[in-house]
Amino acid sequence: MPGSQESSSPPSQRDASQARVKALQLHARQAGLALRAPPPLPTGCCGRGCNGCVWEGYFSAMDYWCEEAGHKLAAVLG
Repeated sequence: MPGSQESSSPPSQRDASQARVKALQLHARQAGLALRAPPPLPTGCCGRGCNGCVWEGYFSAMDYWCEEAGHKLAAVLG
């Protein structure tokens, strides 16, 4: 729907990504491991569902961040 940012990025998808980050950051802190900052939320979405939307890039970057954090934790925790 034009003008609706939620049509491009459902709140549940954003919430799930943020929950993954918080969980990984908690495990990292408990393991004494410093992680780089996660990707920032996009601010330039027009809400039109464009091909190549900023939310697509954000979720790709978030998936990479979580994968990288998981590998670092696995290496430390064995």
